[in-house]
Amino acid sequence: MPEQITPLSILYLLLYGAGTAVAVVLFLYLLLCRGKAIAPDITPPARLRRWAAALFGIMAVAHIWWILFYTYSNDTRSVIYGLLVAIDCMALPPVFVGTLLTMLQDRQRPLLPIVVVITPCAMLSVLQVFLPSVDLTTPNKIYGLVLAVAFILYMVVAVRQYGRWLRDNYADLEHKEVWLSLTLLIGLMLLLMSYEYTDNYVMCTIAHLIGFPLAGLLLWRVETLKDLSTDSLNPCSAQGDACLSKNPSPKGEVSHIGQLLTKHCEDTQLYLQTDLTLSQLSAAVGVNRYYLSQYFASQNTSYYEYIHDLRIRHFIARYRELAAAQKPIVAQQLAQKSGYHSYSTFSSAFKQRLHKSVAAWIREEELKSGKDKPHT
Repeated sequence: MPEQITPLSILYLLLYGAGTAVAVVLFLYLLLCRGKAIAPDITPPARLRRWAAALFGIMAVAHIWWILFYTYSNDTRSVIYGLLVAIDCMALPPVFVGTLLTMLQDRQRPLLPIVVVITPCAMLSVLQVFLPSVDLTTPNKIYGLVLAVAFILYMVVAVRQYGRWLRDNYADLEHKEVWLSLTLLIGLMLLLMSYEYTDNYVMCTIAHLIGFPLAGLLLWRVETLKDLSTDSLNPCSAQGDACLSKNPSPKGEVSHIGQLLTKHCEDTQLYLQTDLTLSQLSAAVGVNRYYLSQYFASQNTSYYEYIHDLRIRHFIARYRELAAAQKPIVAQQLAQKSGYHSYSTFSSAFKQRLHKSVAAWIREEELKSGKDKPHT
């Protein structure tokens, strides 16, 4: 905190107080409010909401002990200062990490390893009190920086794996992807390190300014991430042994799965179901989900790609049928009837497969047919 009253110090104190107030409000909102201010039609994971509430609560309390940090900053080898560092190490990082890991819903990741690797930071800060002649602060900061970089790298790998898991099990990824959590992670890491590694008030003021949009981003992520725990991803869980009895063996009849997909998915147009999951498809086809995934892998594709290929082909066929019949065409409505809840998702899938935008493809179709441009 600034020692002299200057315009910058006033701005810093105002931001400091506002940051504390925002953290308290968001903590109470996530903990006590049953309703949702953002995307009320989406049910987010309850665990994520609790973790985020805990994070905002600790952030609010942290603003108090950060004041104590400043108070005892002239005596960094005092017992109180050492305890404050230990509390800061053991309270904030585990909850922050737990919040980010809860966004990945493919499996529950243990938090104990995080606590174990953070514990040396707290131990070094306490040892510094009893070994005042030895500089343990510098190695402690270096160790903390290494942990931060290691966790960022871990999250990059985990988010990529989570993205593949989503594509193996879901055709609609809207409100499921979490790549923005990486942005949140890097932003908060920089925010926290600005307090730890710099005494520049300009940088601290900038860090406080960045903290507000990061808090908003976290709240938005918590409110809009769909809870996937209600989706049964256990193979044939609904049909039990009756479904398993129809599964092919791991070594044989894998090629027969293609015929089953044609019969039970393509001919029946099951792929038009917006919220269709791999488990639902496996139940309809009568094939174990594991073997179904193995079949897609043997075809150098995934469940996500398979379903979107069918939907895009359906859109193209229906468009040409309507164009041939000289009926009005609304691309957004036709995309919705092709199994897409979001037009942006449809546009992305369309461009990925045809290497051109929907509008460009429609213009080409108009030139081929010599028709006037349909409504889009």
